[in-house]
Amino acid sequence: MHAVIQIGGSQYKVAEGEIVRTTRLKDAPGSTITLNKVLLFLNDSDIRIGQPYVPDVQITATVTKHVLGDKVHAFKFRRRKDSSTLKGHRQQETLLNITKIAV
Repeated sequence: MHAVIQIGGSQYKVAEGEIVRTTRLKDAPGSTITLNKVLLFLNDSDIRIGQPYVPDVQITATVTKHVLGDKVHAFKFRRRKDSSTLKGHRQQETLLNITKIAV
């Protein structure tokens, strides 16, 4: 059983028991959330495509923890000026454990 969900501006393919790394959510670690923005539901021969969302499918997830993503470097180099700039950034992310896909 799989589903494609929308969280913020991103889409994720999920299944029961998976851990999904999403953009930062305001929910506290350990809390349970319900995701209603299901774009596609797939269960063997039962395929439901939303327009834009599937109305009768809900996904329950538990917020595992908040983490920082991999560091991204932005390097700017100017030739013949003997100057360069290096900046780094780590995006805040949330780990979600998909517990149940209810139809």
